[in-house]
Amino acid sequence: MNHLARARKVFDIEIQALKAVRAQLDGAFAAAVEILLQSLQQRGKIIVVGIGKSGNVGRKIAATLTSTGAPSVVLDSVDAMHGDLGLVSDGDVVLALSYSGASEELLNLFPALKRFSVKIISMTGSPKSPLARYSDVVLNVKVPREACPFNLAPTSSTTAMLVLGDALAMTLLQARGFQEKDFARHHPSGAIGRALLLTIRDIMRIGERNAVAGEQLSVKEALLVMVAAKSGSVAVVNGRGKLTGVFTDGDFRRQMAQEKDEAAAMARPLASVMTRRPVCIREEALAVEALKIFNERNIDDLIVVNARNEPVGSIDLQDLPKLKLV
Repeated sequence: MNHLARARKVFDIEIQALKAVRAQLDGAFAAAVEILLQSLQQRGKIIVVGIGKSGNVGRKIAATLTSTGAPSVVLDSVDAMHGDLGLVSDGDVVLALSYSGASEELLNLFPALKRFSVKIISMTGSPKSPLARYSDVVLNVKVPREACPFNLAPTSSTTAMLVLGDALAMTLLQARGFQEKDFARHHPSGAIGRALLLTIRDIMRIGERNAVAGEQLSVKEALLVMVAAKSGSVAVVNGRGKLTGVFTDGDFRRQMAQEKDEAAAMARPLASVMTRRPVCIREEALAVEALKIFNERNIDDLIVVNARNEPVGSIDLQDLPKLKLV
């Protein structure tokens, strides 16, 4: 078997593992979400514990939960016995990860945790394990086999834990009514934060960089407006300044390919060649909405309008990398 075939086999084994865990989802998952939701509503937090590879997965799950407004901390089972139990408060929820459910280092922690008024949710591949017996809710992550050729190295099992953690976080996010604006509060830096916090007004081209022309202008005159603005399109307005169409460099190329008389084509008024009802966006919208439009509509330029449907700016797809929005 060559390297690519081995890699594909790993994918196949792990995909089958995820399908198996998905099929095992039952009322325990819903119960876990309700426990987490109730704790968070009472200003509790999620304590994530795990050993080895499960612990590494737990750190990622905790990070995802925290970033989506569900405060989570990772508790090291060894450090916990030497003072870090101070992280735990009554009303918290413990999310414990152990595929075997029999890790001694982890189990040694539970008698101490039971002194607190906390609920325990476990992710384990052994629903009858000692860990499961300590737990209020057991989430079964048993997989048919590991992707390791010896069925030893944690691979499929850790992938299943990771995906189940994502499922918990995303379900909890929606149950709490978490919105894009809330996500932005937790991600003020980086592309995510900029896209969610900035408005169209903050990033649009204005003034001389905003190409606008009347319907009566000729194609040749419109091209001069576009060149002056260094823009690939021009917003077309009627006599009252209302947006009626758009004319792009792509429209120009298509027109010239169809026209036999170049001079006549250049003299045509914009009203006869423009694209009517162009895609546009309001100036008070969030920058992330522009990203969505660019991705869905496959366009290069976006006209920005105010409440009176007047073009007040434009966004060029090429500006987004400079603004670190993509």
